[in-house]
Amino acid sequence: MPDSRNWFKPPPPSRRRSLLGSQRHGIAIEIDGKRIINFASNDYLGLTTHPAVIQAACDTIEKHGLGSGASRLISGDDPLIHQLESELAEWKGYESCLVLGSGMLANIGLLQALAGRHTRLFCDKLNHASLVDGARLSGTKTFRYNHLDMDRLATMLKKHPAERRIIVSDGVFSMDGDTADISRLMQLAEQHDTMLLIDDAHGTGTAGPEGRGLTATSGIAGNPRLIEVGTLGKAFGGYGAFILGSTEMIEGLRQRMRTLIYSTALPAALPAAGLATLGLIRQGSLVEKLHGNLALFRELASGLLLMPSETPIQPLVVGEDEHALAMAEQLKELGFFVPAIRPPTVPEGTARLRITLSAAHSHDEITRLVKALGSLA
Repeated sequence: MPDSRNWFKPPPPSRRRSLLGSQRHGIAIEIDGKRIINFASNDYLGLTTHPAVIQAACDTIEKHGLGSGASRLISGDDPLIHQLESELAEWKGYESCLVLGSGMLANIGLLQALAGRHTRLFCDKLNHASLVDGARLSGTKTFRYNHLDMDRLATMLKKHPAERRIIVSDGVFSMDGDTADISRLMQLAEQHDTMLLIDDAHGTGTAGPEGRGLTATSGIAGNPRLIEVGTLGKAFGGYGAFILGSTEMIEGLRQRMRTLIYSTALPAALPAAGLATLGLIRQGSLVEKLHGNLALFRELASGLLLMPSETPIQPLVVGEDEHALAMAEQLKELGFFVPAIRPPTVPEGTARLRITLSAAHSHDEITRLVKALGSLA
């Protein structure tokens, strides 16, 4: 007889995951009553606790209440969502934008809406889980090319013609911190007459002019072949996601995306906070400070075996799960929160410490972290 107590086979201790009860205090995080410096957050610009962002959210809650009460297609479509969509599209250089609940909802719903039985997807093997699951749930044929292997991708595109094809890639890869060759991907899309989908969740707000991301850096933003996904939950310091593309594409998604149609809309406080955040990002000083902190870290940590990355994600590969867990625990004792990332999130034998930098970190905090890492390496 089925029994919930033995339904799942428990993982070994080195692979066991737990929900971490923690409280944010600016750049610090409180765990079990101890306040330590957080080098694990995707809050790359420190905007989660910015007074202007908090005030915008609180003012909106006071006026409109907490929840939206319905999906966007029923009665949850607050005008602030439309304003944020308009300003994001203008900032990023696209015709139109669609805001919804999260990056996971965006990518799963997007690929299901785009892909049918006559579509073929060509995906980087290290794409985020949301893109992997979206491809699977679309039910279409998917071809996976080795990470960043443009020659292999070109070969696949030549070998597998179809009525509709889409190249799918992260912009910044969240566990390695490296980046896709966006310009080359667009060249292949044009050469082989395909669409290109880029999830630039970790590049938005951190890379390119004004933090407008990798597509702005490569000069392809707004290309009619391009669909871009971004998030409000990382550099924007809030919650939610957005899809950018042509007017016709975004209108088609409004009619077809199940994760939009059947999900409760974002509370108005979140787009209000997003608008405040966008204004702060466009000023440029926070993006510059982040880049300065990144340069300082890379200079000080030049003797460590970091993975090659020019983004705020700076992984230190340790190898064995137990070793990574032990180092993370030692860092916690020294006052730094840097989690151990283990398989299946990363390949076997590549357990790592995933260090993320923020504009909110001080030079002293970065210096002390590097010294602590050096003492453990």
